[in-house]
Amino acid sequence: MPHKRAQIAIVTVSDRAARGDYADLGGPAAEAWLRAVITSDFEVRRQIVPDGRAGLAETLRSLAHSGADLVLVTGGTGPAPRDRTPEALADIVDFDLPGFGEEMRRASLRDVPTAILSRQSAGIRGQTLFITLPGKPAAIATCLAAVFAAIPYCLDLVGAARIETDPALCPAFRPQSG
Repeated sequence: MPHKRAQIAIVTVSDRAARGDYADLGGPAAEAWLRAVITSDFEVRRQIVPDGRAGLAETLRSLAHSGADLVLVTGGTGPAPRDRTPEALADIVDFDLPGFGEEMRRASLRDVPTAILSRQSAGIRGQTLFITLPGKPAAIATCLAAVFAAIPYCLDLVGAARIETDPALCPAFRPQSG
């Protein structure tokens, strides 16, 4: 029986990119990483929203209700006054998955000492997995590489669409049944 096509949303959080002051680099970088690693059929929807808690929370809530299986949110995870991505996520998830943020920071610390300032997080709302990422393309790749092996099984557990990965690039871990 064929699996349903995975719906993946990528949300870039940036006042300046939302105004058109500069090009969104994070969203395209996240999509390129996914397209290189995921081998099963999936659809990507990308959007750019300004920084800020309430508007982002409404966007994320809407994505979950519209059937997104996985939502990657780039930007807004630092300590600057308008960086409120983790708070917006906390407003809408049923529960959080702290291991994602811990592992992304650990991996990022190998590259930059300021990784301890980043507030990446993850959580579940219904059948949607949300993961917040930094906004810089290199940091997005580092973070996704650090946690993606667990994402296919997490999606299985919450009843989202099944995704498969290229084992040479990212071997997805699914426990053996029995």
